[in-house]
Amino acid sequence: MSKVKAVPDGMHTMTPHIVCAGAAAAIEFYKKAFNAVEEFRLPAPDGRLMHARIRICGSALMMAEEAPEWNALGPKTLKGSPVTIHLYVEDVDAFIKHAATAGATVKMPPADMFWGDRYAVLEDPFGHRWSVATHMQDMTGEEMAQAMQKMFGGAK
Repeated sequence: MSKVKAVPDGMHTMTPHIVCAGAAAAIEFYKKAFNAVEEFRLPAPDGRLMHARIRICGSALMMAEEAPEWNALGPKTLKGSPVTIHLYVEDVDAFIKHAATAGATVKMPPADMFWGDRYAVLEDPFGHRWSVATHMQDMTGEEMAQAMQKMFGGAK
């Protein structure tokens, strides 16, 4: 018998796993807004989505339906979340425009940032926040610090 890999093929060592009120609808939204690819759904005996996995820009995202009896609550029920999911894309401006057309709320429009990314923030209809960026420039830590000081008025 062959040894099972600790990290399955196609997965990374860290994978977001989100809870949504209306997880099946969230999957459909992510397909439309983020061009997600659905890999599988596992419904519970009561019909709720127990587990699903989709891919967005090649990275896996695991999902489940809210289940208060398991203390699995989504950001709408919790009235927000301190977690933001970060996503790198080829064209942040086009991605944000497409996601907004599909129903996402733009919280911060695309802008060039001191760390070398063109960056934006949106919130999906299920309460999850996404930061989305296109990397524009490789920078050293020192260059980022200088650019940050200049951006916030600390440089002379």
